[in-house]
Amino acid sequence: MNKKLSALHPLLQRFLVAACVGCLFCTALPATAATFEHRLGNGLKVIVKEDRRAPVVVSQVWYGAGSMDEFNGTTGVAHVLEHMMFKGTKSVGPGEFSKAVAAAGGRDNAFTSEDYTTYFEQLHKSKLPLAFKLEADRMHDLLLSEKEFSKEIKVVMEERRWRTDDKPQALLQEAMDAVAYQEHPYRRPVIGWMNDLEHMTYKDARDWYRRWYTPKNAVLVVVGDVDAPSVFKLAEQSFGKIKAKPLPARKVQIEPPQTGIKRLNVKAPAKLPYLMMGYHAPVLRDADKDWEPYALEMLAGVLDGNESARLNKALVRDSRVASDAGAGYDSIARGPGMFRIEGTPSEGKTVADLEAAVREQIEKVKRDGVTEEELRRVRAQVVAGQVYQRDSMFYQAMLIGEYESTGHSYRDLDTRLAKLQAVTAAQVREVARKYLVDDSLTVATLDPQPLEAKGQAAQKGGSHGG
Repeated sequence: MNKKLSALHPLLQRFLVAACVGCLFCTALPATAATFEHRLGNGLKVIVKEDRRAPVVVSQVWYGAGSMDEFNGTTGVAHVLEHMMFKGTKSVGPGEFSKAVAAAGGRDNAFTSEDYTTYFEQLHKSKLPLAFKLEADRMHDLLLSEKEFSKEIKVVMEERRWRTDDKPQALLQEAMDAVAYQEHPYRRPVIGWMNDLEHMTYKDARDWYRRWYTPKNAVLVVVGDVDAPSVFKLAEQSFGKIKAKPLPARKVQIEPPQTGIKRLNVKAPAKLPYLMMGYHAPVLRDADKDWEPYALEMLAGVLDGNESARLNKALVRDSRVASDAGAGYDSIARGPGMFRIEGTPSEGKTVADLEAAVREQIEKVKRDGVTEEELRRVRAQVVAGQVYQRDSMFYQAMLIGEYESTGHSYRDLDTRLAKLQAVTAAQVREVARKYLVDDSLTVATLDPQPLEAKGQAAQKGGSHGG
């Protein structure tokens, strides 16, 4: 239920279903001491984590610009520029970037979120110079032609159709965010509004590139069988020649306190109704001093995350008011946070029935708290998830990049794990009482319409797919 990534969504799932792996906790997590940091003269931060278990390397470039930095009228431009980054430079032709990586036996891709845009390669360690050469080239020498843009914007519009317009739950999520956030740009979809995409020009993408794609606004993360000093030297040779340029001033954007429950209903062709509930909640700002975000993560784990979690047990297995139900919360973000609960009513049940059942479970937490057994199980899941993520070079790079791109330090990762394990039952109940309240709640419901209407609309509307 983390909505941050427009692609690769499963990469940042917080809680994994797994057995207790306390014995792995002390041995399987790569030590933070193996991580090194260097900043080039032009402002590019380079972070290297040495992991010698296999002769491969992951290279990621994180730009600190996502959809929350966009302006009205050009929503989706961050994601559009992500597409255009594969359309060639003065020395690399359109589509040749990925071909070069594939020819070297590697893979590459990219994703855009509200907070950042990321490009990555995974290949043999001997091919790291190739990745650096290609990324440095498009960091400062991208060609943005009107011809290539006119083709690619159609691809993006078609992507919006199959990811959002043709998926009722995605439409519901988009509508809910537009209502739940009154002022903050998180109210706008990463993919962009269709009207803005239809009227976007290559100049919009060019302006975005010039504004945000600069070494000072980027973090280069490398994880793998490498030597940090050698990587820093290679980065100097590849990226160091790019001229530094100032970043535009960022204005502080906050979401005002909500003062009453919000409700919306979305009609869309679908088989089943659906319920989404979102509560405004804080995110992590100070890894050492904050405690509420950690307690909220544990609360999400108590409600969801395994077969014995409360929502699954009470709503799906026992009362059978839902065919599925879950909760989610992400503590790492540049903007405001939200605690989400959603589900599908069982046959013969309504979204009102499901909402009432969810509310009952929330009230039980507020009234009776959670048990030590529940916390023990969630702690085990947290450790299992961290072991799994840090056992993967790609996940290690993802965690470092996400933290660095949202105002944190990679050093906070170990702090987070210790803080999560220290959360008490009293703290979980306290955050439930404080934040799961109607004044901060938005409820969105999907009213399913006949599926035939979807087919008729598609026939009338045609397609711009590229």
